[in-house]
Amino acid sequence: MDPTLQTRLLDAVDAGFDTQTAFLAELVAHPSTRGKEQSAQDFMASELYARGYELDRWQIDIDEIKSLPGFSPVLAPYEDAVNVVGSHRSRSKMGRSLILNGHIDVVPEGPLDMWDSPPFVPRIADGWMYGRGAGDMKAGLASNLFALDALRACGLQPAADVFFQSVVEEECTGNGALACLARGYKADAALIPEPFAESLVTAQLGVIWFQVHLKGLPTHVAYAGSGSNAIEAAIPLIAALHEMETRWNLPDQRPADYAHMDHALNLNIGKIQGGDWTSSVPAWCVFDVRMAIFPGQSIKAAKAEIEAVLLDAARENAFLKNALPEIVYHGFHAEGYALSVDQSACAAQAVGALDAAHGAVTGETLDRAAITATTDARFFGLYADTPALVYGPRAEAIHGFNERVELESMRRVTKATALFIADWCGVEET
Repeated sequence: MDPTLQTRLLDAVDAGFDTQTAFLAELVAHPSTRGKEQSAQDFMASELYARGYELDRWQIDIDEIKSLPGFSPVLAPYEDAVNVVGSHRSRSKMGRSLILNGHIDVVPEGPLDMWDSPPFVPRIADGWMYGRGAGDMKAGLASNLFALDALRACGLQPAADVFFQSVVEEECTGNGALACLARGYKADAALIPEPFAESLVTAQLGVIWFQVHLKGLPTHVAYAGSGSNAIEAAIPLIAALHEMETRWNLPDQRPADYAHMDHALNLNIGKIQGGDWTSSVPAWCVFDVRMAIFPGQSIKAAKAEIEAVLLDAARENAFLKNALPEIVYHGFHAEGYALSVDQSACAAQAVGALDAAHGAVTGETLDRAAITATTDARFFGLYADTPALVYGPRAEAIHGFNERVELESMRRVTKATALFIADWCGVEET
């Protein structure tokens, strides 16, 4: 890249950084948990419209995506699941097209008394912005937008089409990103600034969500011997699932990206409900499970083993063998994705462009990392033949309390993104 252009872009990010930080604070103030993303999407749409981007806003229709690869089942129809896309259309079409993807939804905030300050009242302390969603991943959305702003401040724009996506459902299904593919948004590469500390994600796990429903025989606790406690019946089933988890993590089960990790796949019992009355033996219990799978591991085969494990354990239980559990899948049906196995020239060029941009900003080589989470990158990499680069700022406690993002890291990511866009897409005058 021309050194003069590089300097101009870096200076433009610095000049706009106070505005970017204020933008992030306003975005964090929108409590965009699942089903409540509308106000945050209104804000994103207004910002894109004000910049003159071609605006597309639509409600996800399950019927339009349920037959597509990568779809994750949901328990109820969508009512307010709205995606927002702002499109830049190049005049010259001289460069390579790009998707800038990020999700607007955040995980629940949990008990408020466990936060040092209200989760949706962003605050800055010691160089960090605190608030639910600050790191995961509203700082990334801000980086994408203000990287484009930096080009504009230099009188330039991408010389290829760029699609800025603000999607819902990343934290539970990924159906928001899938809906963008179904709507026809395709590009030569995708960049997703998830908060992985300025490293390039080389591989990510898949995730399966499911519920296990148990039913017992209601009786007064004084006669507990004649009833079956559905909550206690869950215990041997959970133990059997953890034994499965151990088997799946054995060295001979790990692909190369995860060979160095002793326990990459984690099973989580995320929620349990049961019973109706303290002095009644619980007649029912439902527990929710998250289980990870490796890239290349079949979801169909994983589900078959999960079901066999649960039913085999149930048949060894005096009560459960007469009332086998019901397994309900909802939420993530996510395959793993490994950018590292993409041997295409396009992937190599995209990684090279990002490596160069990161080096120009930090003076360091771009770190690579396999992660034990999932992102929307899988939709582009697995189903659209599009290399998906996951590269975003440093954040902490992203699903915990006092979630925060390092502002200087966000600045560096914004600079690297601006340089990457200029290199990958090329530039033309506005």
